[in-house]
Amino acid sequence: MSTAIALAGNPNSGKTTLFNELTGARQHVGNYPGVTVEKKQGTCITDTGAFDIVDLPGTYSLTAYSLEEVVARDFLVNERPAMIVNIVDASNLERNLYLSVQFMEMGIPVCIALNMMDVAKKRGIDINIDRLSELLGVPVVPTVARTGQGKKELLETVAARAKQGNRALKISYGLDIDTALDEMEAEIKAAGFLTKTYPARWVALKYLENDKQILELGAEENKEVATRLAGIVQRLTSHLAATQDAHPEGMIADQRYGFISGVLKQNVVRYAEDRNRLQQSDKIDKVLTNRFLGPIIMVGVLMGLYNFTFTYSVLPTEWLEGLFGWIGGMAEAALPEGLLKSLIISGIVDGVGGVLGFVPLIMFMFLGISFLEDSGYLARMAFMLDRVFRLFGLHGSSVMAFIVSGGIAGGCAVPGVMAARTLKSPKERLATLLTVPFMNCGAKLPVYALLVAAFFAENQARVMLILTLISWIGALLVARLLRSTVIKGEATPFVMELPPYRLPTIKGLLIHTWERTWQYMKKAGTVILGISIVLWAMMTFPGLDDTTLTQFEAKRSAVTDNVSPALLNEISAAEGDDGLSEAALAVKEDLLLIDGEEAQAALKNSVAGRIGVALEGISRLAGFDWRTNIALVGGFAAKEVVVSTLGTAYSLGEVDPEENTSLAQRLQSAPGWSPLTAFSLMIFTIFYAPCFVTVVCIARETGSWKWAGFSVVFNTALAFGLSVAVYQAGKLIL
Repeated sequence: MSTAIALAGNPNSGKTTLFNELTGARQHVGNYPGVTVEKKQGTCITDTGAFDIVDLPGTYSLTAYSLEEVVARDFLVNERPAMIVNIVDASNLERNLYLSVQFMEMGIPVCIALNMMDVAKKRGIDINIDRLSELLGVPVVPTVARTGQGKKELLETVAARAKQGNRALKISYGLDIDTALDEMEAEIKAAGFLTKTYPARWVALKYLENDKQILELGAEENKEVATRLAGIVQRLTSHLAATQDAHPEGMIADQRYGFISGVLKQNVVRYAEDRNRLQQSDKIDKVLTNRFLGPIIMVGVLMGLYNFTFTYSVLPTEWLEGLFGWIGGMAEAALPEGLLKSLIISGIVDGVGGVLGFVPLIMFMFLGISFLEDSGYLARMAFMLDRVFRLFGLHGSSVMAFIVSGGIAGGCAVPGVMAARTLKSPKERLATLLTVPFMNCGAKLPVYALLVAAFFAENQARVMLILTLISWIGALLVARLLRSTVIKGEATPFVMELPPYRLPTIKGLLIHTWERTWQYMKKAGTVILGISIVLWAMMTFPGLDDTTLTQFEAKRSAVTDNVSPALLNEISAAEGDDGLSEAALAVKEDLLLIDGEEAQAALKNSVAGRIGVALEGISRLAGFDWRTNIALVGGFAAKEVVVSTLGTAYSLGEVDPEENTSLAQRLQSAPGWSPLTAFSLMIFTIFYAPCFVTVVCIARETGSWKWAGFSVVFNTALAFGLSVAVYQAGKLIL
């Protein structure tokens, strides 16, 4: 029987690295029920036993300031794992133990994994492990997650101590708070108030900390008791404000840190003589976060990332294109003419295959982003961009939401919108979640990759960098506009932790890259497949009427009636154009031209074609024809659909279906397409309405469909206006 354990810790403590080291490939990623916070689970099988491991969201406390903290706390309370392994950064012991103290106050079985011991040693920090364990009353195991050091000892300790339970830690918070806590604890125990789920003293602490979730649960449980507890809190708050100019929440935090400091001073931590020397990370930061050099280096890093991505993804992308071309050719040869053949080739192979063909590019992009994230440089980017963000009415914490959404191309707007929860100011939070969809998420990346490969093949990395800068500049300008008009409000200060620089592990990079790539592939095989089939049907039906079909048959007859039977036999017997006489080639080209005209007419007469044609009168201002309009309408559901729909549209209307050409090649030769058209379409893709899932997420986060609808309408109007401006200006210049 396996033992259930949970991994918890501060962000940047090495928690995810340890999780990857313990579970390897035996892990899967999903979401917690009802929320979009990521849930990682895995198994670890050793001689010690089998373990079911859950990687909880990184959090600094157990007070419900953010969704991540609520999710972590609810999991511990509701699922009751046999033990929680608290990963603590040994090089930042005092700050990291704050979360450990809160676990111990809940009485949860805790084992501390004292991680990054190698970093602590380099900083001249010597920790007495046995003494720390004795004073805290919980097992402490030294580890180095990135190398696997201490993993065996940690699992042995967990197996030996699991389910034994810990006595709840009781800290003195000073006479005033302790007196109130005792009074509240007595009330809670007497009424059995929330005690089926939480310890009584812990509930009292949460009331003093004004924990929103506990206050709501208390009001539902027993309004009378909740009111009495609130009265005690109010009385204490007034007393502390009058006598000490303090607040219960702040004093509780101070006393916890005081407890931790007292523990560490009892011969637990010793520092080498060079404790105060400038650390290596600080030396690197003097260059990488310099006010002038930092932004230049950051642009260089992004340029390097895009060069790496496009250079090394070329060959595997060509292999995949060849694979889907071969699959399409096999289906072409094996299937009889009809709707099934059209569905498989145009709807599935050309639709979904067009999206999956960019998997190598997505994978290399995610690999690069994972390296920047795991190394600690991504946090430095957020730190540098904070200076800019404040000028546009945003908070420094908005930076991470932008980066998660695809600030370096390849993220997702949904977790970006969710990341805005960390912002305390409702105005800054709203401005952030309305502008993060402008980032170049992984869904937009295939669109850019297709158009850049087709029309800017010589400058792929440069164009991607330009698109990245446009998305950031556009988002900041829109944020400034919103903060100056509909979302006015004061700015709040920004404080951010910069993790030390680390060399990422190959194993960690591969796991992170695979997780993100698999999510993309899974979406292509489910959501995109379904939408592609629906759009194929819309682009296929109702088809041409009998009168129009008769007209095309008459055109073919006009060509074949004047040709000898021998020449027709030569055309039908030949494979391709090799060996055909000039006369036969001329006849074949005439017939293919008629077939192409018929295919175009059928597509134009379809449901989707009629929608595209109806919009063409306006969309022509931005350079978009009716087929592009079909793709953009489909993109409202998911941006990857733009590529799959273009693949289907240009496959259904292809002149020579036997010719194996990529979608990029088809666009290059298609009437109306040019580098200017492609650039106009990329500008539109950056700014137009978020995908449907993101819109729902915005509605949920704001508590109103008003802002979700605003995002759809405003973003689309902005995107169209910018595309028209770019296209019309380009026509004048060129």
